[in-house]
Amino acid sequence: MSSLYQLEALQQEIANHPEQWRPLVFTNGCFDLIHAGHVRYLQTAKALGKTLIVGLNSDSSVAQIKPYSPGMPSRPIIPQQERAEVLAALKPVDGVVIFEQTTATFLLETLKPEIYVKGGDYTPDTLPEYPTVQAYGGQIELVQVEIPSSTTSIIQRILGKQPELKNL
Repeated sequence: MSSLYQLEALQQEIANHPEQWRPLVFTNGCFDLIHAGHVRYLQTAKALGKTLIVGLNSDSSVAQIKPYSPGMPSRPIIPQQERAEVLAALKPVDGVVIFEQTTATFLLETLKPEIYVKGGDYTPDTLPEYPTVQAYGGQIELVQVEIPSSTTSIIQRILGKQPELKNL
């Protein structure tokens, strides 16, 4: 079932075969350079329901979320189609949908997943999608990050701007 979807096609697929999709888990992000922290996060998210859909920020929305800073390359590093292909190939991921907005609010309103997952570095107060999920009766799970790695820290390490990554 792991595949790339346009939102309308995904919405129709879920509506036509709810028994194959629900309970639906949803998460979203840039997923610019996939690392072990991402993989473990996605495995944990998938375990919360039947299927996992990943909303992938488009190149233009990543550029808005991760603006250029001196000494750092512009983001994203990897183009959206390639990021989507890598995500779709990961075992826990049942579908990927690319979106243009800086938040996943519209996707959540459209798909109404039973469970919305974000990293434990968020709180309900800092999660822009929180009111939307609450409004339709969904559940929010904040997953603790097992491996404290980030694309930014990986880039900084490559550029020699950060000390060695710690062995975990």
